[in-house]
Amino acid sequence: MQNDFMDVELKLMYIIVNYGVGSKIIKYAKKFGVTGSTVCLGIGTIKNSFLEFLAINESRKEIILMAGERKIIYSTMEELNKKFSFDKPNKGVAFTVPVKEAIGARGLKEINYNPEESRGVEKSMYNLIVVIVEKGNGEHVVEAANKAGSRGATVINGRGSGIQETSKLFAMDIEPEKEIVMIISQSSLTEKIVSSIRKDLNIDEPGRGVIFVQEVNKACGLY
Repeated sequence: MQNDFMDVELKLMYIIVNYGVGSKIIKYAKKFGVTGSTVCLGIGTIKNSFLEFLAINESRKEIILMAGERKIIYSTMEELNKKFSFDKPNKGVAFTVPVKEAIGARGLKEINYNPEESRGVEKSMYNLIVVIVEKGNGEHVVEAANKAGSRGATVINGRGSGIQETSKLFAMDIEPEKEIVMIISQSSLTEKIVSSIRKDLNIDEPGRGVIFVQEVNKACGLY
């Protein structure tokens, strides 16, 4: 069967900015070939100046996700940085992670990332640590991460639908609320941070949470 996909290298860009700036980011990004975006709301936390994630302190944030071919995403990030000054404190941050495959995404339906034909491995200085836990445990994740050297995080509210976590009320499934904690870490600290969260939150126990780590290929706005 013929493969209808075009082998290119895909990137997913995260942009985290103050509440109200997201729509401007999306509108400007369209000028450089980004065809679609997703926006989530979150709360930012920061404890001190080392790797200040977004230079934020308990503030409302907008998290914009944009996916596309590497060249488009990287050039869009550079243009957004020029326009919105991510390299200045309190303006926001943008970073990219690799995408293996895009299915059902408008504008990306004919693109498939083939890692075996990638144009080389980019050395990563940072990692994105994502922790999904029950609502109310997000602050404990942040505390555990801070003990291991993390200096901030963004917390997003979500809903889970895992079999073990779903309960019933009047024969209706109730999906418990979740908190998604996003932490940018120096690569050298990632293992220590993950281990601290894993231990303090008892992640190895069923239903306690999930942790996954992605390499950050390119970033701007980190301090």
